[in-house]
Amino acid sequence: MAQTETALLTVAEFEKISDPPSGHYELHHGECVLVPPPMMEHTRIQSQLMLILARLCAGFRVAMEFPFRPLPEHEVWVADVGMVTEQRMRATERRDWLGGAPDLTAEVLSPSNSAQEIDDKEATCFQSGCQEFWVLNPNLRTIRVATSDGQARTYGIKDEVPLDRFASAKLAVADVFAE
Repeated sequence: MAQTETALLTVAEFEKISDPPSGHYELHHGECVLVPPPMMEHTRIQSQLMLILARLCAGFRVAMEFPFRPLPEHEVWVADVGMVTEQRMRATERRDWLGGAPDLTAEVLSPSNSAQEIDDKEATCFQSGCQEFWVLNPNLRTIRVATSDGQARTYGIKDEVPLDRFASAKLAVADVFAE
């Protein structure tokens, strides 16, 4: 049986694709990936995290559904929550995506996420300038914080996450998952 080879999609080609009626597309390693819209719990957690980080981390811009290009070609991703310095945000053209990963990239686990996908996203983000990669698990109510120096720690509902790389503050895990 003959196999058909397909070429990797470039960022320029990706820019020409129309958004789907529901969800959004991302470009992962040259392949166009449809990402379904999040459920309300996912959105609530994203929103809580964004608001808390914005309050605690002066000098940073925090956004939900934060688009970025972790690598120069074949990649356009969206972080559930991303945080970058005001300087990096100002240096990004208004009609472009952030070059490199956000300084803090946070992903809220969804049923559609695989461990391989999250591991790949973490590795790629660290390869492109991310300082901390957070994985929020709504079922366990935990936040796993991995750092660019290879350290990782999981914080439970009664813990506080130190924000030493970004502010002299701590983030209460319970506040992120509060209903």
